[in-house]
Amino acid sequence: MLHTMTSTTMTLDGYRVVRAFGVVRGITVRSRSIIGNLGAAFQSLFGGNITLLSNLCETAREEAFDLMMQHAEQVGGNAVIGVRYDATEIMQGMSEVLCYGTAVLVERA
Repeated sequence: MLHTMTSTTMTLDGYRVVRAFGVVRGITVRSRSIIGNLGAAFQSLFGGNITLLSNLCETAREEAFDLMMQHAEQVGGNAVIGVRYDATEIMQGMSEVLCYGTAVLVERA
């Protein structure tokens, strides 16, 4: 499934929903390594964007999104609408990232 076949809205421009398959999700849990913690602490001394943590967050979001897309394909969808993210710190230094939406079968309008 192409990334262009997802939307945060409940529609996909140029397509109409033929069938809805329900909620699909992708979940990943990530932690920072000791080296990552030290590097982030060092970067924070200078202020600005903490790239080590930004990269970790982006990797987690991308993995959760890809898992959601795989789940949508498994249930028969060719698109996902209403895409959302949620994140929870499970314990210090360990976060869960959830990406979810509604798997649908669409066809060109």
